[in-house]
Amino acid sequence: MDTTLTISNSSRFQVSEFILMGLPGIHSWQHWLSLPLALLYLLALGANILILITIQHEPSLHQPMYRLLGILAIVDIGLATTIMPKILAILWFDAKAISLPECFAQIYAIHSFMGMESGIFLCMAVDRYVAICHPLRYPSIVTEAFVIKATLSMVLRNGLLTIPVPVLAAQRHYCSRNEIDHCLCSNLGVTSLACDDITVNRFYQLALAWVMVGSDMGLVFASYALIICSVLRLNSAEATWKALSTCSSHLILILFFYTAVIVVSLTQLPGRKVPVIPALFNVLHSVMPPAFNPMVYALRTQELRVGFQKVLGLGDNVSRKSQL
Repeated sequence: MDTTLTISNSSRFQVSEFILMGLPGIHSWQHWLSLPLALLYLLALGANILILITIQHEPSLHQPMYRLLGILAIVDIGLATTIMPKILAILWFDAKAISLPECFAQIYAIHSFMGMESGIFLCMAVDRYVAICHPLRYPSIVTEAFVIKATLSMVLRNGLLTIPVPVLAAQRHYCSRNEIDHCLCSNLGVTSLACDDITVNRFYQLALAWVMVGSDMGLVFASYALIICSVLRLNSAEATWKALSTCSSHLILILFFYTAVIVVSLTQLPGRKVPVIPALFNVLHSVMPPAFNPMVYALRTQELRVGFQKVLGLGDNVSRKSQL
């Protein structure tokens, strides 16, 4: 009887923390990645803060398109900050332990910010569709009220639909293993350590991906298909080029974001071992878009470049050189 009680008690033992082992297969030298990851994180923070300051400072940028870009900058900062401080703490200070509540909170934040980024891309696609396909109706459709309503709907949608993900993960029983072969808390990576059935967790993860990111991706590409069809009907080559150039930067970011989402999702299918390249790609997917989104827009949007020059005090120098 004593043996039976001992086995029963050990099977009900609940771990108090998880151990984030880092990137699988390269634990011995993964600290060398800390410098480029830290630089990417600082670039993401600095560039997106500069975007926000520029949009707020320049009256010419107080338009729905740039308001949406500012919201995307806030989401990017949140996404990068959700994972990078902990990853750098692991690489620099070997701080691998993470409590269960902190891990579940990170799962919630990652899913929420990913969904919000996808939703903002959808709003921006709608903005470009109306601007190109229905230019006369653009001022009456895409207004400040439209931006506010779209943003609130995206926040509520992702904030509420994501709640069951960490809640379901927290209801699982973690009785033996607590080592996660990764440097962040992913839903399937955590729940795979559970001692009980995780079918519901996997089903909701799949349903959430289809409802949020899948529907956004379908609508985004449908919008751009309509935009391309409308542009191709233009008789003027100059008008066609101008129309395509106004949404090229947005399309570049969309293609990168959704391609990365698909690749990361495929590497996290149940039963698949996650090697170092997909795991590293999973980390970079959370920090590279926040770092490069502002750069793409800055390089391809003249109004934003002029705003950057004014905010950084370069506008006077540029104008003086042009006068000389």
